[in-house]
Amino acid sequence: MGNRHTSGPSGQEDTLGAEWEMHRPAVFGVAYRLLGSVADAEDVAQDVWLRAAGADLRKVDDLRAWLVTVAARRSYDILKSARLRRASYVGPWLPEPLLTGPDASEPVLVDESVSAAMLLIMEELSPPERVVFVLHDVFGVEFGRIAEVLDISVPGARQLASRARRRVAKAKQSMPQAPKAERERLLAAFRAAYESGDLAGLVSLLHPDAVYVTDGGGKAAAARKLIHGGERIAEVMVRVGRQWRPDRIGFVEVGGELALVFYRQGRVYSVDTVQITDGLITAYRRVINPDKLSHV
Repeated sequence: MGNRHTSGPSGQEDTLGAEWEMHRPAVFGVAYRLLGSVADAEDVAQDVWLRAAGADLRKVDDLRAWLVTVAARRSYDILKSARLRRASYVGPWLPEPLLTGPDASEPVLVDESVSAAMLLIMEELSPPERVVFVLHDVFGVEFGRIAEVLDISVPGARQLASRARRRVAKAKQSMPQAPKAERERLLAAFRAAYESGDLAGLVSLLHPDAVYVTDGGGKAAAARKLIHGGERIAEVMVRVGRQWRPDRIGFVEVGGELALVFYRQGRVYSVDTVQITDGLITAYRRVINPDKLSHV
């Protein structure tokens, strides 16, 4: 990229525009992993583009790393204030579903770090730990750049990375990822049981200690507390299913994993992701907040 920006302002803008399309998924991907919000990640990507368009990039040797670092710095500021907003959020908070299938409008670097389970694990990290983990372990950014983002020393950044890595590894041990074929089989069986109101069938697919999480954000009818127990969850789902009959239930890829999407009155009503362990659903997560479904 040696002579990338030597042809004057218009040449720089044209060349930057071409490279921006190449690097935008990484910019968006960093912001989404840090914030768990598609809308916020899109805003960050727009901010980064404006910053890049107005900057002198002639001395930038690694444009991707520069863009990702700018995105992380902006996301870090938002993340710190978001934690305060989450304290007043109505009911449980879940990440905003990110479509990652072949028809997704927003391409992103897909790996387990965009799954709902992983984003919830990262929610337990402090903002600095989350920034270090995403930048270094997911995107391979060097510690020198990360230290600048957080305004700390390089040894301090390394220490944060080590601490975050241990916390993430410990959390992942309790929720191993199910193979794709097993997830497809279980979700297909769950959809069939749900559509027919088969209580026993639902119970057989849910772990006895399963947890049911619904995110309505105070803008849609949803349980404001977690529901525990496979039988209790199945009873609630059968009752809710009788109260509002979905038009149809489809499959969609969210965060790199197969999920269920419920349609009602011609619109997306909910996007449901599951955690599967030993062939049973251990966590069922339903996003109903309409603000989080507008892009699905």
